[in-house]
Formats: sequence, C-alpha cells, structure tokens
Amino acid sequence: MSKVASLEDRFVGCLLGLAVGDALGAFFEGQSTDYMTRHYRSAADLINNPPPGELWYTDDTQMAIGVARTLSVCGAIEEKYLCRQFASNYDPNRGYGGGARAVIEAMRHGHDHKYLAADYFPGGSFGNGAAMRVAPVGLLFRDDHDGVWEQARLSALPTHVHPLGIEGAQIVALAVAMASSVDQLDRGVFFENLASRCASLEYSGPLGRARRLEHVRDLGLFGNGIEATASAVTAIAAFGLTPDSYEETIGNAILLGGDTDTIAAMAGAISGAYLGVRAIPSHLLGKLEDRHQGRTYIEQLAKNLYEKYVQTAE
Repeated sequence: MSKVASLEDRFVGCLLGLAVGDALGAFFEGQSTDYMTRHYRSAADLINNPPPGELWYTDDTQMAIGVARTLSVCGAIEEKYLCRQFASNYDPNRGYGGGARAVIEAMRHGHDHKYLAADYFPGGSFGNGAAMRVAPVGLLFRDDHDGVWEQARLSALPTHVHPLGIEGAQIVALAVAMASSVDQLDRGVFFENLASRCASLEYSGPLGRARRLEHVRDLGLFGNGIEATASAVTAIAAFGLTPDSYEETIGNAILLGGDTDTIAAMAGAISGAYLGVRAIPSHLLGKLEDRHQGRTYIEQLAKNLYEKYVQTAE
C-alpha cells in the first residue's frame, strides 16, 4: 500500500468491498472455472471489462446490511433485532437459497424459525450463508478476538446451527478484524492466528495450506462451492495471495467460478477492511446500485458502525 487508509475508510471499504464483490460476482454465479478462464485472461481483464449496466447485489449484501444495522444500533448481536432486520429487508429476488427463504419467511410470520434452522438440513446448514454476512462483526469487535468469535457465533445462529457453518462465519469475521488492524500484512502471522482459533480440521488444515499458497492457479484447490468449508478459506486465501490489490483479490475469486458472488463478497470485505474504500476501482463502485439501501446507504451504514466502534472504545 502506498498510503495507509484511515480506520473509518476501512469500515467503509469493508462494507462496500463486500457489496461490489458480491454484485460483480453475481453475474457469473454457477459458471465453471473453464468458462471463466475462456472468457477472461486474468483478474485484471475481468475487472477492466465488467458486464454492462448496474451492479446489483444479492442476499449476501442484504443480510450483511442487517448485521451491520443491528451492531450499529445495539452494539452487539441482539437476536430479536437481527431477525427483525433480516425479515424487514428480505427481498426474495436477491437470490436467497431455499433454506434461508424458509427461515426468513418463518421470521416474518412469527413462526418457529429456530426449528427450521435446525431441521431444514439434518444437523443444520453448513452452507456459507452466515459467513457471507458476518464482516460487520469483525469491524466492531476488531480489538477483541474473543468477542469476534462469540459475536460471529451469535450472528450465525438465526439461520445456521451446524458447527461448520458457524465456524466458517467465525474465521471470516476474525480475518476482517485482523485485516482492519494492521498496516502491513504479515501473511504467516495472519494465517497462523486464524488456524489456531479453529476447532475443526476442516478449517485449520486448509488455512495452514493457504499460508503457503504461491500461485493463483492453486487457489481453486480450496473449493468454490456453497458449503462454508468450500468457500470461506477460499475467500481468505484469495486475499492472502494478493493483499495489496482489491481488484486482483475479487477478480481471482470470481475466476474460480462456482459460488462467485459469495466468495467475492467475503474476499472483498476482507480486502476492503485492509486497504480502505479508495482501493475499490471507481468504475465498479460507480456501477453499484444506489437506490433503496444502495451504495450511499451502505457507505453511511459503515460510518454509523464506525461511530459505534469509537463510542464503545472510549
């Protein structure tokens, strides 16, 4: 980095970095790696030649808005308030999965959403739905890694009760917290601290391998699927490979194909928390939708979250 971003710029960069990664990735969701590499020579080629028209975000950003709003108002995850945010923001056209739709519809109608969260998938979902929205937790609790771990768990529980779904959210939140707290990334320390927090080998093992990642061609080894185990570490590894470039981080994530919106959203949030909002290409930021809860709203929400952080740190 040529210039260290202010902390407020990192908060804004994190949430807008998530939204831009999500919205750009959404154009390619479900495409194969072969398809992506046939159409784009590199991450730079993708970033410099985005699809035409506005960039519309998905449920990833919409649910992250709910988490950020809850934290900026309550100062911590309050489950009832968070569920109200999920229910009131809910737009089924944003690409919610079947399980999330069922749980949020239950929230909206006063039904037992906790039963559905535990029963829709045997043992609960271990998808990446909790990890995709958790970045605001890493920002507000960036000085307290135990707090990050617990608040990330609480943020996951309304929809994800499987330990692997929860832990995926926890490692993404911790990655955001650590990225927002350093001016120069020590890759070894970064991945070692993440791996040491993990309870499961499904995360600690890949994080150890991600520390040694040297070439973008190997990024796909970490997965590109909707399972948290096949995407959370992938997003973190994409950031760790190119920490000084938001463009390369989200571009490399999208070129993997598969769950492109969510992997790019998580990677973009971590990158934005490290580099700040000025690292997001202006032509992508300018294309991000700016109507109801669009770009301007997200920017102000990030500033509100920063103000809450300052208040709690005093």
